[in-house]
Amino acid sequence: MEIAHVLNMDVVEYSTLLITEQSRLMGELTRIVRNTARFCRAEADGKLVRVPTGDGMLLVFFDAPQGPIECAMEISAAMKSHPEIPLRMGIHSGPVNEVVDVNDRTNVAGAGVDMAQRVMDCGDAGHILLSKRVADDLAPFPRWNPHLHDLGEYEVKHGRKISLVNFYTDTIGNPAPPKKCVVAKEQPRERSTTAFRGISWPSRTLITAAAVLILALVIGALIFFPRTRSKTEGKREAATVTSKSIAVLPFENLSHDPDNAYFADGIQEEILTRLSKIADLKVISRTSTQRYKTAPNNLSEIAKQLGVATILEGTVQKAADQVRVNVQLINAENDSHLWADKYDRKLADIFAVESEVATKIAETLQAKLTGAEQHAIVARPTENSEAYQLYLKGRYFWNKLTPEGFQKAIEYFQQAIEKDPAYALAYAGLSDSYEMLGFWGVLPPQEMWPKAKAAALKALEIDDNLAEAHVALGWVSFTYDWDWPAAEKHFERALALNPASPAAHHHWYSIYLGALGRSDEALAEAKRALDLDPVSPVINHNVAAQLYQAGQFDQAIEQCRKTLEMDPSFSLTHSLLGRAYLAKGMYREALAEMEKYLALSPRNPAALASLAYVHAQSGERNQALRVLDELRALSKKRHVPSYWFAIVYAGLGEKDQAFAWLEKAYEERDGSLPMLKVNPSWDPLRSDPRFAELVRRIGLPQ
Repeated sequence: MEIAHVLNMDVVEYSTLLITEQSRLMGELTRIVRNTARFCRAEADGKLVRVPTGDGMLLVFFDAPQGPIECAMEISAAMKSHPEIPLRMGIHSGPVNEVVDVNDRTNVAGAGVDMAQRVMDCGDAGHILLSKRVADDLAPFPRWNPHLHDLGEYEVKHGRKISLVNFYTDTIGNPAPPKKCVVAKEQPRERSTTAFRGISWPSRTLITAAAVLILALVIGALIFFPRTRSKTEGKREAATVTSKSIAVLPFENLSHDPDNAYFADGIQEEILTRLSKIADLKVISRTSTQRYKTAPNNLSEIAKQLGVATILEGTVQKAADQVRVNVQLINAENDSHLWADKYDRKLADIFAVESEVATKIAETLQAKLTGAEQHAIVARPTENSEAYQLYLKGRYFWNKLTPEGFQKAIEYFQQAIEKDPAYALAYAGLSDSYEMLGFWGVLPPQEMWPKAKAAALKALEIDDNLAEAHVALGWVSFTYDWDWPAAEKHFERALALNPASPAAHHHWYSIYLGALGRSDEALAEAKRALDLDPVSPVINHNVAAQLYQAGQFDQAIEQCRKTLEMDPSFSLTHSLLGRAYLAKGMYREALAEMEKYLALSPRNPAALASLAYVHAQSGERNQALRVLDELRALSKKRHVPSYWFAIVYAGLGEKDQAFAWLEKAYEERDGSLPMLKVNPSWDPLRSDPRFAELVRRIGLPQ
């Protein structure tokens, strides 16, 4: 027996993998480990014993205490390129002895090996856990000390207790507490209810009497000294969570190929879309659930944030034409499983899997389905599996919400249409992508919006009951055609077709209502969207925008701050907060927010114009002209909407120039012009008769 330093590792949920995946994955893991510098050095010195363990391996270092942690760091860094391998590691130093196994190979046994196994077993994917003994050996050294995070003492197999330390840096390891540790911390509270049993009878009698007396005093206080409920308490009571509510968390991609991430995302989104067609269910939108991309540790807390009673988790494996989908429906309040299942199917049968999952969830939650809803959740949007995969890739890139992502999405949607010319959803996706490029001013509106309209019309020609296509056509009618009755007809049709619709449907409709000056209705729709997508920065931003347009500047500022707490890098909200500050005459605060907007969106015409406008309104004319020069220089390199030149000149008080540029924006059919009536930024021009005439030409009600 001698003291050795043990690194144990295994692949989480290895037994659930397909056989071909197991072999390929273990081969890749072995290659990574053997290529680490620390492994090679110890092996060259004859100070390493390596033992395969089926779902991982055991490395026993006989040279130095830091051997396992150095090797673990190298392995963890290499794993960044292999997210398909959910590896966990455990480290302990203790007595081991070398033995010869039945294959006449060197093996190891002893307490050091056993304890390393128990340490590792407490971890989740990505964790590097250390026993307290190892951590104490490393703690005196500056290289290791800042990265040692004590987790406390936990009970493991056979009642044995161990003290654990989580090792992680900014780039390696998993900073989240292991699930087993979280559960263990909650157990003492549960056991406290049974501790009363060990107290003697006389003591129990005294404790009971005291408890009754205290309870009587509390009740008396409540009766004779009624307290005033706080607003927060009233809101908490009002926000009751219906049992027929669900959040579908991002599905984990267990495929060997990380490029299959689009497929896992697509399955999650398709199941969510089918569920959202059931009016009796409250379904949280995708943008709110995406923030829980990594495996969550506290489902009850997530459920509270999202306002749901149940959560669906899942994993997806795709290999050639085989697909395995694992799903589990969880009661978030007590973390109990309501239902779970595994589906091993051919790729061509994936629609059946999505339908079966949606149907089973509806049955489990006792949701009532109409005949139309039953038909909707089992519908097959295409019979071509290649077209379906191309569509999922298109949505994957669209969801990145970047100009590059939209352009990539267009390519995939077009390829899907080539495979299946009758694929209505692909046409709707194509329309969405053209719209975003046009609305963001990345490409000229005259180029993008007609293409968006043609794609939406084609989708409706194929399937007039496609809510996504009605939303797309409503947005074209509102933003480009300026056909207000047509826009409202399509938005209302989409909501009627999909009563529990995605938040985006309410979101776009609220913007439309806000542009017309119907602020109460707009705010109501924005809040409906927020109920379905509570932690989405986009949806929270829109609530603030509707408050701003309604002249409720204090409330808009409060909502902007709330949005930025969720995502400080959400640039549009910095712009909106700056405009709200400006409306209240808070010039320094407004400038600070516009500078943040520009820092987060460098060389963005909207950011430059907004900064120039605030400088102008703050009386800093020279600074405004300097930023205006930057905007002119940028326009020589890329498309800059005329709208943004107009708003700078409006801020400078140069009305003739402002109206000249507004006329150009009108000719370009700029997508921001429908907001003229309600955007306070145009207040400097509002008294000019030319402004009222422009509002009339756009078709907005006076």
